[in-house]
Amino acid sequence: MSTPWGWSHVILSTYGSWLYGDPRGFRTRHHREHVEGDYKNPPPPGKYAEKERRSRQFLRQAPVVIEPALRELVGRAILDKLRRLGGVVVCITVAGQHVHLLAKMPIGSYRDWMGTVKKHAWFTLRERGWIGRLWAKRCKTVPVRDRAHQMNVFRYIVRHVEERAWVWKWGDPISDPTPASDPTPTGGNPWAQAHNSEDQS
Repeated sequence: MSTPWGWSHVILSTYGSWLYGDPRGFRTRHHREHVEGDYKNPPPPGKYAEKERRSRQFLRQAPVVIEPALRELVGRAILDKLRRLGGVVVCITVAGQHVHLLAKMPIGSYRDWMGTVKKHAWFTLRERGWIGRLWAKRCKTVPVRDRAHQMNVFRYIVRHVEERAWVWKWGDPISDPTPASDPTPTGGNPWAQAHNSEDQS
């Protein structure tokens, strides 16, 4: 029996970018602890300040911010590795402390695949002199529910160009990191016709 594939919105964070006790809101693994608020509705100011202070004390290095000159390099390393694994990437953005991508991968393999991808990106930077950590542990994956959700994720990701993030989307030349003016997928994109109930199985 073959492994089912599915579309997901994948989010990678850099080391130290979102700590336990973060004033923007945070979650404990497996929701072991109830935490008020989230990034849309942050907890009351100062409520978790002591937890954040302790988290920063345990950091082994300063929080990582990917400088603009390296964002394309990181993005293309991720894109290249996912394609070599057999994944289908529709769009990807690399900002200072987060990477967002919309991709189709085997369901249940997200953690292993993204672990491999993160290592590849780190080795790529190391070859250019990078020292120290790059990524936070694990990743966040949000399964795409339906076509409308898929389109919302796509538009959300490509809009990051307005924040000076590096953005690539299906249809852009591989050698050209500049996104097209119209981010809406059209005709020749295989994913534009592919998302239906059978495609998720």
